[in-house]
Amino acid sequence: MIKALIVEDEKPAAQRLQHMLASVSNEITIVGQTDSITTTVNWLKNHPSPDLIFMDIQLGDGLSFNIFKEIR
Repeated sequence: MIKALIVEDEKPAAQRLQHMLASVSNEITIVGQTDSITTTVNWLKNHPSPDLIFMDIQLGDGLSFNIFKEIR
């Protein structure tokens, strides 16, 4: 089972991605969904690391790559 996190600030896009993943494989489990750098950093600090992260590059509070400045 692949555990995936979705980082997307547009709810329709996040829902579309979830539906696409579900239609492609039942081996992918969405373990969380966040919508900003802040919520993603908090999520990653408080949950086991996912196997895969789908990230929107431009979020409301900056570029998603900034998450990696705060998380190992």
